[in-house]
Amino acid sequence: MRVAFIGLGVMGAAMAANLARKGFAPVVFNRTPAKAAPLVALGAKQAETALEAARNADVVFLCLSATEDVAAVLFGSAGIAPALTRGTTVIDTSTIDPIAAREFAERLAVQGVDLLDSPVTGGEKGAINGTLTCMVGGSADALARGRPCLEAIASRIIHMGEAGAGQVTKACNQICAATTWLGISEALALAVKLGVDPGRVREVLLGGTARSAGLEGNGARFLASDFKPGFRAALMEKDIRIAVETLSRARVFAPVVGNVLQVLKTLVETGHADDDWISVARLVQELSGVPKETPPK
Repeated sequence: MRVAFIGLGVMGAAMAANLARKGFAPVVFNRTPAKAAPLVALGAKQAETALEAARNADVVFLCLSATEDVAAVLFGSAGIAPALTRGTTVIDTSTIDPIAAREFAERLAVQGVDLLDSPVTGGEKGAINGTLTCMVGGSADALARGRPCLEAIASRIIHMGEAGAGQVTKACNQICAATTWLGISEALALAVKLGVDPGRVREVLLGGTARSAGLEGNGARFLASDFKPGFRAALMEKDIRIAVETLSRARVFAPVVGNVLQVLKTLVETGHADDDWISVARLVQELSGVPKETPPK
C-alpha cells in the first residue's frame, strides 16, 4: 500500500513515524523540510511538494492546522486533487469545520476519491505511542480500505457515520475537554486564594465524582508547572471556535462553551498562543489575583 503523509507538526510527525515503523514507508511532506529528517531515518521518503507526495498514493493522510489549510492542500493552486486517482482514500486527521469536511468529501467523490474525516484524540502521548482514538466520518468501504493504516496510529477506530460525522464528534470532545479544564482551573484558583493546598484538593477530587482525565493528567502537569507545548493554545482556541460555530448552526443552547472561547481568546491575545493550552489555568490564577510568584503545590 502506497501511503503519503502531509503535515508534520507535533501530532503529524508522530503518526507518520508510527506508519514508518509499521512498514508503510510513507512519502512525507511538510512546508518546513527539516521536520521530515527524523522520518527519513525511519524509512520514510521525503517529497518536495504536497502534490509530489500524493501522486500515485493509495492512501493520503492530512494533519493540518485549520480548515483553510486543508482546503488549500486539496484544492488550491498547488493542491493535490489533480494527483489523486479513482480509488484513492484521503484520511484527514485535522480538526476542521464539519460542513467543510462534507463539502470536501463531495468534491473529491466526483473524481472517484473517498475522503474520511478522521480527527483524533489522545494527545501527543497517544500519537507517539500509537494509541490514539480515531472518530471517522465517511463510507464504510473507504474505512475498510484505510483501516490497516489507521491501525498503525490508533488503538480505537470508531465509525461515526457519513462525511462530517467525525468532525462533529471531535467538536463534542473538545467542548468536554475545554469546559472541564476551565472548571478545574477555577477550582484550583479557589483553593490557592483561600489557603488550601491545591495538590490535596486534586487528590480528594480524584476520589469522587469530580474525577476526570483532565484533573488526572493536566492537573498533575499544572501542579508540576509543566507547560511544555504539546497542544498549542491557538489550536484549542481554533477548535472551540469551530465548536461554537457548529453549536450555533445547530441551534443548541450553549452558554458554557461560549465563555470558554472568550477565555481562550484572551490567552491567545495576551501572547500565549504558542504555550500549551492548559496554561489557561495560569491566566485564571492571574485574573484571580494570585501573585505570579506563588507556585502551585
